[in-house]
Amino acid sequence: MKYLAPAWLPGGHLQTIYPAKCIRKPAVSFRRERWQTPDQDFIDVDFVDGKPGQAFVVLFHGLEGSSDSHYARALMAAIQARGWSGAIPHFRGCSGELNQAPRFYHSGDAEELDWIIRRLHAQHSATNGAAQFFAAGVSLGGNALLRWIGESQQQATIVDAACAVSAPLDLAQGGASLSSGINMLYTRMFLKTLKPKCMLKLEQFPGLFDRNRLLEAKNLYEFDNVVTAPLHGYLDTDDYWYRASAKHVLNDITIPTLVLNAKNDPFLPGRYLPLTAAKCVQLDYPEHGGHVGFVSGNIPGQLDWLPQKILHFFDQATHG
Repeated sequence: MKYLAPAWLPGGHLQTIYPAKCIRKPAVSFRRERWQTPDQDFIDVDFVDGKPGQAFVVLFHGLEGSSDSHYARALMAAIQARGWSGAIPHFRGCSGELNQAPRFYHSGDAEELDWIIRRLHAQHSATNGAAQFFAAGVSLGGNALLRWIGESQQQATIVDAACAVSAPLDLAQGGASLSSGINMLYTRMFLKTLKPKCMLKLEQFPGLFDRNRLLEAKNLYEFDNVVTAPLHGYLDTDDYWYRASAKHVLNDITIPTLVLNAKNDPFLPGRYLPLTAAKCVQLDYPEHGGHVGFVSGNIPGQLDWLPQKILHFFDQATHG
């Protein structure tokens, strides 16, 4: 399935913004479960319940995303149409309610994903036996998923196949790209929701980080230096961006994995995309598509190419 951008939607920025803001998202009815985490916090997981004995897909969302993100609704609608089951675990603080622990979430959160994936897999196996279990991740969630697969190596084989879409495989180059020119539009959008969450976190845990430095942060580099890196065990932004980047583990992956990144993605320019990976990894870098865009069809456009691409890969990986 090759991606060809519609002629009426040119350029990486339009291909990123238009699907997120202008295309009607499919209706999906979710069932929510609240799970207590090992460190006495909570996450909310939104489920789509399919037919017994059918496959299961877990999707990890992007930075400040949720089960309401356009790509999440589109994939879950496609899963529902097949009679499959699915789940979207919300990273901490992303389900509409602030989490309780002195931490948030980050691009290298493999330990958190390990706990979530194993619990979902156990639940799925208990009710559906050997029915297939797949994992997908978008943007930050895609990077975190690749980190988990690479770090887990053979223990990742509880997942039959995986897909990472528009993952910031090289966080330093992605961060630099988002810190200049028109791309600051995206940075300001992220900081607009991240900063208020952090102010509430300071009410929970006074002195957790420097309030003034947080408020002064103008880009993700400065934000990660104040909040993300120190809260999650990294020395600083440079240490976090280096150690959490998925590009370092692509050769360690042992399960069929699709890495899908458009070369015109404003979040990670094509020249920084890795060119080597393990044999079971398919690197798919179309010229167009933007960041989690991949719009298809005539105006006003559709969101169905990406879900079909992901599900087609899962079918191919398990049936040959």
